[in-house]
Amino acid sequence: MTLKPHTVLLLLALAASLASCGSSRIKDGPPRSGSVFIPELPDDAVPRREPRSRYGNGPVYEVFGKRYTVMPSSDGYKERGVASWYGKKFHKKLTSMQEPYDMYAMTAAHKSLPLPTYVRVRNLRNDKSVIVRVNDRGPFVHNRIIDLSYSAALKLDMVGTGTSLVEVEAIGFDAPSGDRPTRRTITAAPPAPVPESQPDPEPAAATAPEPVSSHKIFVQIGAFGDRENAERRLSKLRSGGIGTGFILEDRSSNAALYRVRVGPIKSVVQYDILIEELENLGIMDPYLVTD
Repeated sequence: MTLKPHTVLLLLALAASLASCGSSRIKDGPPRSGSVFIPELPDDAVPRREPRSRYGNGPVYEVFGKRYTVMPSSDGYKERGVASWYGKKFHKKLTSMQEPYDMYAMTAAHKSLPLPTYVRVRNLRNDKSVIVRVNDRGPFVHNRIIDLSYSAALKLDMVGTGTSLVEVEAIGFDAPSGDRPTRRTITAAPPAPVPESQPDPEPAAATAPEPVSSHKIFVQIGAFGDRENAERRLSKLRSGGIGTGFILEDRSSNAALYRVRVGPIKSVVQYDILIEELENLGIMDPYLVTD
């Protein structure tokens, strides 16, 4: 994908801002500088019945001038996007539920799911998955959907990269670990109450190469019953400088469906750039798919 001038400037500005953190801010990271070792990885969180927390559940809250709304229920929640993780900078500090954050526990932060909620997070790059308990708010960074604890990120093999493309799905407290909840995809409502501290946009170790994917990942821009509508969407992508789009004809059902996709997506950086390009074209509902 060819980077537009404004995209290049945005990335350079982001790199400069991260490099200028200096001594005025404590950088986040693993337990010891350059270390990804803990004595023993914890078991996944076990979904169980818990009362809704008195803290962190809004129903509306504001962070950095933006208002977020807490979902009334986690039932049917399923979303794909970018996960990040937070570590020693916030270890033992209070979460939005007023519990001490434990970087070695299987927990996570989410902007809008009720607290607490149990979710299954699957790394789309390698198909590894974990179950975590959402007890915090965040990440308040554009194009990020969940912030994982250090241990959860380590089990998903994403500590070195800092971020990864994932699928997040809410599960009931009484569902066995191998079961899937009802598959009803919804758009995550904007997030809930402000925690004591917020994670940095990216952990310090986010420059490592991404793990090799066992399958290809694409961004789907739309699915149409009419080929002409799919062609118009593809033409819009190309007019915006997105040249990796294509139409996939799906005849698995009685009527043909024409899926407009872009990819394959090989990194979170590429995904972030693509999302910005799509937003500039007024396309706000892309969806990650795997092949």
